[in-house]
Amino acid sequence: MSICSADRKPISISAISDPLLSGVHVSRNEVILLRDRSVRMLSSAASSLAKGDYDIAAFMAEQSVQLYVKSMLFEFAGEIPRIHVLRQLLKSLKAVVERADQIDQFVAKNRSLLIRLEDTYINSRYVPREYEKEEAKELVDFAQEAIEFAKHLKGKT
Repeated sequence: MSICSADRKPISISAISDPLLSGVHVSRNEVILLRDRSVRMLSSAASSLAKGDYDIAAFMAEQSVQLYVKSMLFEFAGEIPRIHVLRQLLKSLKAVVERADQIDQFVAKNRSLLIRLEDTYINSRYVPREYEKEEAKELVDFAQEAIEFAKHLKGKT
């Protein structure tokens, strides 16, 4: 698995701990911008759910988690991977945080919900499918849980 540098050259995810990359400067403001955007997406998901726009609620829930995890990868690795599968992003995160075992446990416990959330990324674009209220609510609630889990990995509450 690899991520891309600013000039789009691939960097192996295993190279993230490489001392040559330890000097990568990531602006705190850029990380905060991505995290704030993620939180706004989650808020938009909740608003869409309340308005009965279940397809958009499910889509925004997935996007919020994807962007939050990518913000963590950006903060710790200095790069944002060009992948969209949440389980792959979490696997990449294992390479840069000290709590890899907790990520494994979270993925194992929530594999079905992660897959369903990932499916919204494709379904929202290419599949003529409508989400029901209960399903969208479950995905929005899980997105909140996933973001809280990611915050916990950083030691934030």
